[in-house]
Amino acid sequence: MAHVILYEYPFNERIRTYLRLEQLFRRLAELASREHPLDHHFAIQSIFEIMDVAARADMKSDVLKDLDRQKSQLNAYRGNPAISEQALDQAVGEIDRCFGQLSELSGKTGQSLTENDWLMGIRSRIGIPGGTCEFDLPAYYHWQHHDPRTRQADLQRWMVPLMPLAEAIVLLLKMLRDSGAPQKVVAPAGHYQQNLPQGRTFQLLRLRIDPRTGLIPEISGNRLLLSVRLLRLGDDERTHPSSEDGSFELTLCS
Repeated sequence: MAHVILYEYPFNERIRTYLRLEQLFRRLAELASREHPLDHHFAIQSIFEIMDVAARADMKSDVLKDLDRQKSQLNAYRGNPAISEQALDQAVGEIDRCFGQLSELSGKTGQSLTENDWLMGIRSRIGIPGGTCEFDLPAYYHWQHHDPRTRQADLQRWMVPLMPLAEAIVLLLKMLRDSGAPQKVVAPAGHYQQNLPQGRTFQLLRLRIDPRTGLIPEISGNRLLLSVRLLRLGDDERTHPSSEDGSFELTLCS
């Protein structure tokens, strides 16, 4: 299969937040596995960004409610001859594990890290452009000269209180993505519209398009209608509507 670019569009604020957190967790895992002090600087910045996004008072309860809802939906399939009981048990067990780990965390995600004065000193400066120079934070500058494995061990330790949320969100988004069936569609003159069926709430749109077309999808949508306008990057480095027919793969996930 030719390489395609996957675009995802959330239909509500909760899924929008989950996607942002998923991206931050991916970035953190990638940066923490590297060895350069600059990578570790941005890994620490990613930890602070995760704490900021996850600090919403209802974040943890939203995730726990979603896990509970998914468990109820799966249990409703019990006794269905087309569904493997073993696969159901495995999926429900995974939900229970994530639910248990997240429930055990007291307070907001990463709250234990706020008691680390050294980290919080970096957090207070990292949002200032160039605010973490050696003359601002000599102890942090010293840490950046530690052996890479020492720094990696520290990062892993600071990531521990974030992992239950990361695993729960990865699981919820996987189940959401698996709920949709892809369809090939054509956008005549670069514009595609679809009325969404009443009585069914979609939470996520996934769009795959061949990058060789040079087309960029601009997605908008609500519970009644979705619209995709295809754009092209011009020589003036601005996007312009495309007037040619375009095709892509569309998946609606509920």
